[in-house]
Amino acid sequence: MKQQSITSLPPSPEAERRARMIKYSIAMGIRMVCILLMLFVHGWWLLVCAVGAIVLPYFAVVAANVHGGAAAGTVVRPGAIEVYRKPDDRGRQ
Repeated sequence: MKQQSITSLPPSPEAERRARMIKYSIAMGIRMVCILLMLFVHGWWLLVCAVGAIVLPYFAVVAANVHGGAAAGTVVRPGAIEVYRKPDDRGRQ
């Protein structure tokens, strides 16, 4: 039987939610930078910033909703329980 490892377990729902929120927040931060840059740039850079401000929300939502569960695999139940007895006074088990 395969030895179970704690690293093969999927992330907890809280950790997964936090990672998704971080990805989304970074994308929205970049969008805000694009919106602010639209006030100061001219020419083609204005178009690049406008496209970034319009398209980034879609990609932010898609990236935040992608689950990383496929790489984690399935969790295998642990093997049998081993019973350890406390040694008696003579040092035997």
